[in-house]
Amino acid sequence: MGAGKTTVGRLLAKNLGAVFYDTDQEIEKRTGVRVPVIFEMEGEGGFRKREIGMIDELTQMQNIVLATGGGAVIATENREHLKARGIVIYLRASVHDLYLRTRLDRNRPLLQNTNAQAKLEELFAARDPLYREVATYIVDTGNQPVMNIVQKIEELIGQ
Repeated sequence: MGAGKTTVGRLLAKNLGAVFYDTDQEIEKRTGVRVPVIFEMEGEGGFRKREIGMIDELTQMQNIVLATGGGAVIATENREHLKARGIVIYLRASVHDLYLRTRLDRNRPLLQNTNAQAKLEELFAARDPLYREVATYIVDTGNQPVMNIVQKIEELIGQ
């Protein structure tokens, strides 16, 4: 959450001549409502079920760049589909950087009505091992321009 998956993914897709998909945006298109509303109406469990189906569908496509939601790696099925069907780049950022990037964003359901920094630390501790498990490559984003991150990814995947 806040690592830059959508921003980096869009630019990477453009550079590669691929089609860009963001799982959260695709879920919103199909349901007609924003992710926070899905969380409110169906809870995190309901949203995760939708996410599993979307990732299964999208990972079967060719010539795409896919940005998943930050919690996508929680589901075993998602990790299996991502790892088996493509190259997975883990955009890794420090909890401090994630906090700075997300602190004013009201479209992050898991960060609302809570100590956002503490929640990010909790999420990072739980998810980092899962990201590492599924990642083909790990790219530390730090405080660098998006173009540098995209160039690093292109080098790693041989483009």
